[in-house]
Parts: sequence; C-alpha cells; structure tokens
Amino acid sequence: MEASATTIRFVTRDGIEVPAVDTEQMREVDRIAIEETGPNLYQMMENAGRNLAMLAVELLGAGWKQAKILVLAGGGGNGGGGICAARHLANRDAKVVICLADPMALREVPAFQYKVLRSTSAREIEFERITDQRPDLVLDALIGYGLQQAPKGRSAELIAWATSSRAPILSLDIPSGVDSTTGQAPGVFIKARSTLTLALPKKGLLPQHTGDLYLGDIGIPAAVYQRLGVTYVSPFGREFYVRLKNQ
Repeated sequence: MEASATTIRFVTRDGIEVPAVDTEQMREVDRIAIEETGPNLYQMMENAGRNLAMLAVELLGAGWKQAKILVLAGGGGNGGGGICAARHLANRDAKVVICLADPMALREVPAFQYKVLRSTSAREIEFERITDQRPDLVLDALIGYGLQQAPKGRSAELIAWATSSRAPILSLDIPSGVDSTTGQAPGVFIKARSTLTLALPKKGLLPQHTGDLYLGDIGIPAAVYQRLGVTYVSPFGREFYVRLKNQ
C-alpha cells in the first residue's frame, strides 16, 4: 500500500523525527522569517541553491565534473534556488546548462540570482533547444510549494520533457506539479529520483513522487517553528542537509 499524506512520518538516519507541515504552515514560516526574524529571502535562496548544488555533486559521484547538468527553473523562489545552484556548479567548472520557463517573469530575488549567474560559464538555452539535451542529471526547480493549479504553458512543457527524457531528476523542495499538502498532482508532474526539501518536510512528499528524500537547512531559527507551535529538534548536526526516511 502506498503512503499517504495523512500517514507519512519523516525520520533521519539518527532517529530524529522531523515534523511535517502543510502549504499554509510553510507560507507562515517564510513570512515570519522574512518579515520578523530573518533570514531574508536572499539568504534563504542562497542557502537553498548551495545545498542543491552540493547534493547534485554528491549524487553524481566522482565524475561530476564531466557530467552534463541541466537546470530547469521557474520564475519564483523555487526557480531562484535552481538558478543559484547553477551558479555554484558553474563556479566549480561543472558542465551546466539552464533553461528558464519564462525569463521575463522572474521575480525580484530570482532575477538577482539570474544577474549573477550570467557572469559564469553556465550556458542558457531556449526551450526550443531542449530536445537536443542529453543530461546526466536534471535539477527540477520549476514549481515549489506555491502550486495552485495544474502546471501550464512552458512549465508544463518542461515537466513533460523532463519526464520523457528518462534522465535522473533531482527536485528542489517538492517535485514540480505535486501539491505539497496532499501529495496529489492536478496535471503533469515530475517523478523525481531524489528530492531536496527545504526547512521542514512537506506533508505531500510521498515516496512514490520524491524518490530519495533529503532535508536542507536554509538557516531558519528554531524560534520561528516555535511560534507556529511546531515541536522542533534540529536534525542537521554538523551537516547542511540530511537524508530522511519515510515511515
């Protein structure tokens, strides 16, 4: 029987149970951090992108510098994390190609990440050239927990292409097209080989969609979770991301 969003629990390899949140709770975590306690959105996005790049290198193994990495990025915060990851990888001489769902729709902070990226060796391609790509790893940063309806337009086309490419996919926060509360997909969606979720796991992170699940630290203080009444023990120790098991 497949796990459901109402029954799943998330535990680290050291046995620390990490509480899961729904979409509205995660919105509130972000709001408190951005408006009251910090870190700000620039800092959180930087942390998310760096962790995504680090995990990509780990998953690719010893040949990571020879591997072809394709980043698919949307216009919101999730896309900004993917753009940031592309920069960190390019700064380490990885072979990085990025395709933006809509370059003209980038919000303020992702647009800043994009500005910095353009000074690196990362190569940007238009959607029309996506069929020429044969990546060893796809970083999915198209749609995060803000999903409100079935993906459409270029994002939907990129999700469909990534699925048909059969390349392994590492998703940021939640596989694009999957509802972070219910785990349901109202339209096309990514079926990831691995997923790096951020801050806290989302209730909709079902194993049949996420593949191997990791949790990334984006610098949110424990006091933010306490404000929401969430019992929280940091699972990170000396690490910046940890593997989670589903129970």
